[in-house]
Amino acid sequence: MPTTPGTTGLRSADEQRRAALLRTVHDVADDLASDAIFRDRAGRPPTDEVARLREAGLLAGLTPPGPGRGADWRTGCTVIRKLSTADSSVGDVLARHYVHAWSGRFYAGHPDATALEEESVREQWLWTGAIRPPVTDEDTAGPDLVLQPRNSGYVLSGRRFLDTAVAVADQIVVDAVCTVTGDALVVRIPPGVPRMTIEPAHDRLGQRVVGAGEVVFDRVTVTPGQVLGRRPYEEEPAAPFTALADPALRLALCHVGLGIVEGALTEARDLSRGGHAYRLPGTDPDLFLTYGELASAAQTATAVVDRATEVMARALQTGAQLDAEEPAGIAALVATAETVTSKAALHVTARVLELADAPGLDRFWRNARILTAHHPAAHRLRSIGEHYLNGSHRAVAAAFH
Repeated sequence: MPTTPGTTGLRSADEQRRAALLRTVHDVADDLASDAIFRDRAGRPPTDEVARLREAGLLAGLTPPGPGRGADWRTGCTVIRKLSTADSSVGDVLARHYVHAWSGRFYAGHPDATALEEESVREQWLWTGAIRPPVTDEDTAGPDLVLQPRNSGYVLSGRRFLDTAVAVADQIVVDAVCTVTGDALVVRIPPGVPRMTIEPAHDRLGQRVVGAGEVVFDRVTVTPGQVLGRRPYEEEPAAPFTALADPALRLALCHVGLGIVEGALTEARDLSRGGHAYRLPGTDPDLFLTYGELASAAQTATAVVDRATEVMARALQTGAQLDAEEPAGIAALVATAETVTSKAALHVTARVLELADAPGLDRFWRNARILTAHHPAAHRLRSIGEHYLNGSHRAVAAAFH
């Protein structure tokens, strides 16, 4: 096949940028691992951690891909997993940053998503947010955010819990219901605006360094340029690309879970090799059997998540031309990845506590527990079964959350 002039050079530049990004995250992960136990115990907001990410260029690096900038989905997930192996709290922050930075594309309502992404790269913004699924459950029920129209845009009122970076983010993405039209609009709010207050969450069981908390909006002004688009309701079909927004976030968090598994296994293995096994000597066949079981569980989860990641990557590359039926299959794959990863993370992180005795090893179980607490396996399995039996595209909006 003939090569288009300039294609080889462009591909080479993309590959070089990807290689540089992976080298950078390796260095940052080593840096974070060196004091992960101390920072977990301190439980402070991730101000210093975000500064490390920004200084290393990871906030700019993990934005949607464009000419000479950003990261493709496969690369972004590799970076998230590597960072989560060292510190899953920071991996969680970066995962949500990466996915919310796609919001201008997912909701297809921003007049110039490209310019917004370029500004994000230039300013090295950190993104966070919380978009509710079309169908609420016990974790998302309650008063919603509301937008009241004004001549110059809207005013936003209400409160929303954010899982990461509530006090340190540069852009907060939320959905709110317009009091006149009933539309659920997705908007971005910069920090420090008048009438917005932050209530940090304290004394969390795990993921203590994510900077979770609640943001309160009291008639906060929202300009038309801050409206990113519209979130569909339960009974209406979403645009295929918009339907990828929620599965993409959940899949990114699967890579955080895999990072927890890999970090726990690696740390326990190093302790066992160093003679710090809790009950069994390093040459005991039962120890080999247990590590074999745990390594197999980790590899199984990795295989399932990698398959979903590859399918998601192809869908994101397809963009607006995505077939209307594809998101349902992708959502089912992501739900399967969540189920397998959650099971592996909780099992592996609990078992390593029986294998090695060392301060801080418990943080992996605590982090896995808090990361998986709000996504019951039974609910996902029912949704997977419904899709398998009926193949309904409605499952994308209604079931997989």
